[in-house]
Amino acid sequence: MDDLASIRRVADHLNLPVSTLHYWERRGLITSHRRFGHRYYNTDQIYRIALIRLWRTTGQMSLNEIAAVLAEPADTPVWRDTVTARIAAIEGQLTQLDSARSYLRDLLSCPHDAALEHCEGFRAQIALPAKEHQ
Repeated sequence: MDDLASIRRVADHLNLPVSTLHYWERRGLITSHRRFGHRYYNTDQIYRIALIRLWRTTGQMSLNEIAAVLAEPADTPVWRDTVTARIAAIEGQLTQLDSARSYLRDLLSCPHDAALEHCEGFRAQIALPAKEHQ
């Protein structure tokens, strides 16, 4: 059991609060070994912690999604549904971000500095409600 790393060493190395590792353990996402009342992680658990951290930050996965993926047996394709749904959500966010970037760039070229709602590029993108007949 000499290949174990202390919770502090793992937390510092992966730039995570110790409390996060405690929480993930309470959620059943990771497992520690106990020595004299202190938590230690083996190599497999360190990789698992790094994977969860990656999923949380770059994959923007919730802990419930991560728990669903980790709980599935490796030989079942159900976890793939969660990952596929996350990819679709990220692609939707990318589309929104691309649109936002385009709109903000257009605003920079708008001659109506104090009244941006008058920018032609903005107005061209907005559909107004139908006029009421009186």
